[in-house]
Amino acid sequence: MLAALGFTTIVLFLLLTMTKRVSVLIALVLIPVLAALAGGFGGELGEMILDGLGKVAPTGIMIAFAVLYFSLMIDAGLFDPLIRGILRLAKGDPLRIAVGTAVLTMCVALDGDGASTFLITISALLPVYRRLGMSPLVLSGVVCLGAGVMNLIPWGGPTARAMAALKLDSSQVFTPILPAMAAGMAWVLVASYLIGLRERRRLGTLPSGEVPADGAGERPLGEPLGGRATGDGPGTLRAPVRPAVTVFNLILTLALLAGLLLQVMPLPVLFVVGFAIALLVNHPSWDRQQELLERHAKSVVLVTTMIFAAGVFTGILTGTKMIGEMASAFVGIIPDSLGGHLPVLVAVTGMPLSLVFTPDAYYFGVLPVLAETVSGFGGAPAEVARAAILGQMTTGFPLSPLTASTFILVGMSGVQLGEHQRFIFKWAFATTLVMTAIALLTGAFSL
Repeated sequence: MLAALGFTTIVLFLLLTMTKRVSVLIALVLIPVLAALAGGFGGELGEMILDGLGKVAPTGIMIAFAVLYFSLMIDAGLFDPLIRGILRLAKGDPLRIAVGTAVLTMCVALDGDGASTFLITISALLPVYRRLGMSPLVLSGVVCLGAGVMNLIPWGGPTARAMAALKLDSSQVFTPILPAMAAGMAWVLVASYLIGLRERRRLGTLPSGEVPADGAGERPLGEPLGGRATGDGPGTLRAPVRPAVTVFNLILTLALLAGLLLQVMPLPVLFVVGFAIALLVNHPSWDRQQELLERHAKSVVLVTTMIFAAGVFTGILTGTKMIGEMASAFVGIIPDSLGGHLPVLVAVTGMPLSLVFTPDAYYFGVLPVLAETVSGFGGAPAEVARAAILGQMTTGFPLSPLTASTFILVGMSGVQLGEHQRFIFKWAFATTLVMTAIALLTGAFSL
């Protein structure tokens, strides 16, 4: 019964949000609450919700201060040279912008952290997309593809979890799928080219590669994140350009990124301290500090409320054991005749299943059972691990409502989760299929 209740909860959530019947926030909170009440867990509801909120609290804190930090840096013009450089290289061509987005994302994603990848790339590139009038769905979609493939690295979430769950090392799990990962990266460039080509046909290119000046020549794209543009237009909080402060901002941002890579402190601590320092240097007066906080309050609330709502969702599904029962039910429906083909099935179904299972539930709940099953058919558990990371949470994590980083991506891009899923799902699934085909050809796992 719990498995059926869990699957019903997931299906209702996806159905209601993708058809825009209710907001994502309402669905994340009320649907699992109703499911818990229907399952007889009313007395434990408060404890489960608090547990879920506690687990996402560090992410919510980190996101709140990271959004404030990068918003301050955008207002201060730190990214203006990068924006102008990308525009000059792209020569006003949406196709080149889309491909450049993929390249930048895959470079930034080498740190293995989806949250920081989204924070950095969206902050840097969103003004470029607004300047050219490009759809923010193209930005969120291409970043999703690039970050998803790069999540295969051994220090990324999926591979690290797979190795820990099955007690394997990177030479057994990661090394054999290197050719598949390379093919996935190539496919992301192809996909971004095709998406950019479609956007070029919609918008055209700027005449003679013209680069519009900051704050001028922008095409309206609807209300941006936070309700205000990032250029020099009305309602912005642009401080006069001060070279010394700009240099300080660059050094502070590079130090912050180095701290992220070296993990000198937890991410929430880095962003809390970094924002406080940046705010004091850029806006020394109390009035200016309050003005900046008020200006970006909407952005922070929009993103962080989604994070905490996701904590309610996962807290209830985990606390009621729905996730565990769904895992057992899924494994139980696999017929014996397909046991020998299990690695391929795991690879192909992994990406859609990321919409149903949290990373921990899949890798620590489902994967060990799948590995034991394939062992019974004479297969190697390492093959199942390789197959799992090619699909589940590799291209699925920037689409799944069960991972907090998804809401960073859509929140900072200013798009709806359902629209983002509909726009990029087929491209993400194609990435999994390409990597699976190459993995079969190179012998990473057998058919």
